[in-house]
Amino acid sequence: MIGYATLGTNNVEKAREYYDALLGEIGAKRLMQLEEGGFTLYGVDMEAPSLAITQPYNGEAAVPGNGNMIAFTMDERAQVDSFYEKAMALGSSDEGAPGLRGDDGPQAFYAAYFRDPEGNKLCAFRFGA
Repeated sequence: MIGYATLGTNNVEKAREYYDALLGEIGAKRLMQLEEGGFTLYGVDMEAPSLAITQPYNGEAAVPGNGNMIAFTMDERAQVDSFYEKAMALGSSDEGAPGLRGDDGPQAFYAAYFRDPEGNKLCAFRFGA
């Protein structure tokens, strides 16, 4: 249902460095790059949901939205842990270390929350045991 989500950035080059390294952890790469505005699309392929970064088209400063978050699904809890650790090493700020939220079992929710260097909230999660 979702094709891609977009995050604004005030520094395209720094954001590209951050997302190149972070999303590379889960096999994503740059799929498209436009120099005007710095629009850069990341994903595993053009058929799967993607994440884009860009300077705001209205020319104003990019600011994180209150209540907005991008969540990345992981295959294993260990992948949540390593993705979070990579984010921290890249200068992210902690919003909730990896761990189980609620009861364990087939519908368990294991997640980690953090903000990128510009304050956008991100999550890595795994449903199930």
